[in-house]
Formats: sequence, structure tokens, C-alpha cells
Amino acid sequence: MIRLGIVGSNYGRTVQLPAFRADPRCEVVALAGSDAGRTAELARAAGVPKAYGDWRALIEDKDVQAVAIATLPNLQSAIAIRALELGKPVFAEKPMASDLAGARAMLRQAASSRLPTMIDFNFHQIMVWQRAKAMLDAGAIGALRHVTVHWHVESRALQLRMRNWKTVGDDGGGVLGNFISHCFHYLEWFCGSIAGLSARISGLPDDAALETTVAMALQYKSGPLVSLSMSCASYLGVGHRIEFFGEDGTLVLHNPGADYMRGFELFHAKRPGTLTLVPVIDPIDAQFPDGRIAPVSRLAKLFFDAIENNGTATPGFAEGYRVQRLIDAARRSHRQDAWIDMAQDDRESLK
Repeated sequence: MIRLGIVGSNYGRTVQLPAFRADPRCEVVALAGSDAGRTAELARAAGVPKAYGDWRALIEDKDVQAVAIATLPNLQSAIAIRALELGKPVFAEKPMASDLAGARAMLRQAASSRLPTMIDFNFHQIMVWQRAKAMLDAGAIGALRHVTVHWHVESRALQLRMRNWKTVGDDGGGVLGNFISHCFHYLEWFCGSIAGLSARISGLPDDAALETTVAMALQYKSGPLVSLSMSCASYLGVGHRIEFFGEDGTLVLHNPGADYMRGFELFHAKRPGTLTLVPVIDPIDAQFPDGRIAPVSRLAKLFFDAIENNGTATPGFAEGYRVQRLIDAARRSHRQDAWIDMAQDDRESLK
């Protein structure tokens, strides 16, 4: 039995907790939050035996063998590094840290400790996405020509004009940390390494500090271009749509709804035909009240597999650091009004 502690009493409690409990190898033994009294009440209601008002106390607890983190990006680096120093595998959230330096420190500690790490990039664990990936790999649309991403929704944080990490980019969040981090990961998961990018970032007309919208051009190392348009300030937006165009056909993932995880459908067309629905059923997802739980439970399984087998979990801190580098590149592209060559970045980082 793997005894796990969760740092974070919101997403950590509502999504991570049931996802980890879905695996019989895991027992969640502790919960940490910023308010000791509230965390104790939440832990008691959830049946978690220990509660802490300070993450350090949970990390130092000898009964905790592994740690999951669901905190602000600017706290995650210190928590992860300390857990790894104490020999405890870490399941962390995206973005990996608030800046590139913090992510690099996490990656170095993970490499030094040789312990399993995991980053909660969860879109690629949706069953219909798995089917799309298998079809692409099998040549369902032939040689890839280009990819488009249109992700236009109005987030609750924007509806309420909340000023937190999800809306303000200074602390590793905003539209890049909260949304585009997922895009960077899944674009490379689907079709390979991104060679370069150009990005423009904007906020609301009356509040530019609330970072909401990104327009990007990217190019895969293999050649095809990607056009990406994302805004979390799109009232009645089209939802989340990814289109893969190939020599022989087209593949489309589309979710028109407000639920970020549930509602995706897959469509395929083989030249000279038209788009038709590819039915995919996920029997596990229906068991949970929140559409995020089933994908996270699949990541949790991979995490526990790595712990049991002294292996490597994917996506781990290496993938998290890669995404952090792409986020950093996007910000520099916006500031410099320039195309960022990731290969050149790689060379300069080795100097």
C-alpha cells in the first residue's frame, strides 16, 4: 500500500483525492491546506485521517510515502524539491513552476533523487484522445500537412473577474500557464517536437492585466505548421477543437461544451469521403461526478506503477520542464515580437 499525502485542499481534494483512491494500491493518509481549521474539517468530511495547515508538516510526516501537489505554481517548486529530498515521489500540477528557474531546480532534484515524478497533463488520458492518437500513428490521414487548435471558452475566473494565478501571468499563470501549458504538451504528444514559435498575448479591453488570449504560430521539427488560437474570455465560444489535416484525410477532436474534459467527439474523413463520427466509449468516466477524475486516475495508475517498479513515470518532470521552456519562449516571443527557434534555445542553454 502506497501512503500518499495531498498538498492542496481544493483541486487536490475534489479531483486528485478520488482519482488516487480509485487505485487499490493507494491510501490517502494526509491533506494539507493553508488554513488548519478548514483543512481539518475538509479532511474529516473526506475520510482522510490527518490534516495540516502547513505543507512542511505533511512533507515531514514519516507516514507519508509519496506526495501530490495542487497549489499555486509559485509554491510548487519548494514543495516538490523538499519531498524529493526526503525520498518521496511527487505528483505535481501544471504549470510545473512559476518560472523556468524553478522548473529547472525541480528537474535537477528529480534527476538526482531518481524517484518517480508525474505532471498532471491530463487531456491525453481522455479515451477519445487516445483513439485519435492511435489513428494518427496508424496513418489514418496520411502524411501530416498542418494542425489547427481553436480553444474559445469563457472561464469562471474571467466571468467573476478574479485576480489569481489563473488570470494573471506574473506568477506562472495567466492564459499561458493555465491553458496553453496543456496545448504545448498535447501538441508534442500527438505529433512530435515543436521546433519554433511566435506568440502574441492580450488581456481584456478594460483590464489588460487579466491575461486571456493568445494567438500563436508554431512549427513541428518534422515540418508541418500549427495555428493556435486560445481565449478564456470567449462568451459562447466554439469550445475546444483540434484539427489534423493530412495528405489522405482529416481528423477532428471537438468539444463544444463548457466541461473541459467531457464532451469530446472524434471525426474522421478519408479522401474523398466526408467527416464521420468515430464512436468511443469510456466506461470509467461515468463512475465519477467530475470529468477530470477519470483522466487523472489513469495518470495516478502510471505513477503508482513507477513507484512499485522503481521506474519512470510519463509525463514526468522532464515533460513538465519542456512545457515550461515553451511557455518561457512564448513570453519572450511576445515581448520581442520575434520568432523563437527552440533548437537555438537548446544550444544556448548548454553554454
